[in-house]
Amino acid sequence: MKRNENIVPLSRDHHNGLLFSWKIRQGIKKNVEKERLSKYVHYFWKDHLEKHFEEEETILFNKVRHELCEKAYAEHTQIKHLIEEIAKADVPFEKYALLADILEQHIRFEERTLFPFLEKTLEPQQLSEVGKMLGPLHESVNEDTYPDEFWL
Repeated sequence: MKRNENIVPLSRDHHNGLLFSWKIRQGIKKNVEKERLSKYVHYFWKDHLEKHFEEEETILFNKVRHELCEKAYAEHTQIKHLIEEIAKADVPFEKYALLADILEQHIRFEERTLFPFLEKTLEPQQLSEVGKMLGPLHESVNEDTYPDEFWL
């Protein structure tokens, strides 16, 4: 699917989010210590997801009031709360699997439904403004450089 160039940085972030979900599932399959998974979840939230959610909410979603944007906001909140729950307690593997599933479903929703809707709904000037705001925030590649490769 061809993505509007102004939103591409967010789609690149989504790729990292899908890899995060895959890595969590691999960690569960390999029965790695939950503390290792929890540390990775915390790292990914602080270094990737938190900033990504803020960019989507303050730069893109606020351009139009629509139920699809409201759904994305609600899913961000749900994911954040789940991450907070994981950070606070020794939770079962099912919580990690739930996080991986919810994040993947959320990314698929944004890529397949919300972003195409916004590309059709927003004026070219609005999309250009989004791109101008995202550009400087994504000048360097924000790869997942977590050192404990528990998923291998």
